[in-house]
Amino acid sequence: MALLHDDTETEMKCRILATAERLFRDIGYLKTTVADIAKTLKMSPANIYRFFDSKKAIHEGVARRLMAEVEDAAEAIAASPTPPVERLKELLATVSVMNAERFVGDAKIHEMVAIAMEESWDVCEAHIARITASIGTVIGEGAKAGAFKVADIELAALSTCTAMLRFFHPQMIEQCARKPGPTLNQMIDFVIAGLTLGTPELLGKQR
Repeated sequence: MALLHDDTETEMKCRILATAERLFRDIGYLKTTVADIAKTLKMSPANIYRFFDSKKAIHEGVARRLMAEVEDAAEAIAASPTPPVERLKELLATVSVMNAERFVGDAKIHEMVAIAMEESWDVCEAHIARITASIGTVIGEGAKAGAFKVADIELAALSTCTAMLRFFHPQMIEQCARKPGPTLNQMIDFVIAGLTLGTPELLGKQR
């Protein structure tokens, strides 16, 4: 019976989050109320609060769902058998494209992401950590294979993620879209070149 209850609760949470995401897209996060979500699901607000203690918790759940799709894709690429250089290129491009598709171009979802970054930074921080870990996995394997001249894998992964910020961060993707700068592929090639050639820091040396 406990398993049935757990399954039902998980299914109900997924329904609430899916409904909330749809309403956030349709009318915006700020305009959507818990009562709106409950009405759409033909439930009472009190029932919603059985599963989420606040609108913020629902917001975090929706953001977590959207971010998890990107994380899962990055981890799948990191675990693939393709050569490390090609794998890293695919991973970086995929994160950028998926973030642009999910969080940019839709003003209402963009609003939700901006609020998440202000009010629920722990959700964003966990997302960054998972993406950085996937990048680190590929760089580590590339270093072992001799494709990358890197000793400090963690620093290399953090540096790569930071270098890609313009193409990873939803707000920066939107703000920089029409401003001068390298293309996505040019930036990825630049990062790969840095990892291939190495720097004193990445090689574990102090300047």
